[in-house]
Amino acid sequence: MDGNGAAAPQVDTPNTVRRLDGAEAVELAGLAAVFEELQYVLRCCEHLVATLASPNPDPVLVEALWTGALLGYARCFSARTAVLTEADLGRLELDADPTAFHEMMRKLRDHYASRHVNPREAFTIGAAQSNDGHPTGVAIVSTPRPSVDDATVRLLGRIAYALSGLLDARMQESQQRVSAAAGEMSAAALGRLPLMHLSPTA
Repeated sequence: MDGNGAAAPQVDTPNTVRRLDGAEAVELAGLAAVFEELQYVLRCCEHLVATLASPNPDPVLVEALWTGALLGYARCFSARTAVLTEADLGRLELDADPTAFHEMMRKLRDHYASRHVNPREAFTIGAAQSNDGHPTGVAIVSTPRPSVDDATVRLLGRIAYALSGLLDARMQESQQRVSAAAGEMSAAALGRLPLMHLSPTA
């Protein structure tokens, strides 16, 4: 019912959805994929803030969440998809220029995703000496690398949130272009496109 007591119009659920492969659809799919990636980064940051605030944060969980956030954030700026670029950082309404922070995040991504270097600890080997100077054994000394802090996580979250807003506006415009392109197709032409099977919602 609306405010005047009249029945509100019902929106029919479509019986059939056809896959669009035009340039407009490809653009919208790319935007949607990066938008979802930013939501993943935001969720990682939210969980990290809560984890770091606990009395004894689990270092395994902290590293897993931080690595996921870094990987997701870097994927948003993939040159292959070219959805977001560093120029977009200048369009964000933030207190300071995030460019330097962005570069640091990409370097950290390389560090945490390295196939060759342990991101948690550095190891040094030494020889244990007795009082008379003779070697008595081998010492393996590990030096923990600095872990992520709350302020860094929150800043990454703010940037991801601002980028999500930027992409949301672009997705709205892109969706209008897709709708216009589909509207120009005849029913017969639309019927020849591949069917998309939608998962039923609970």
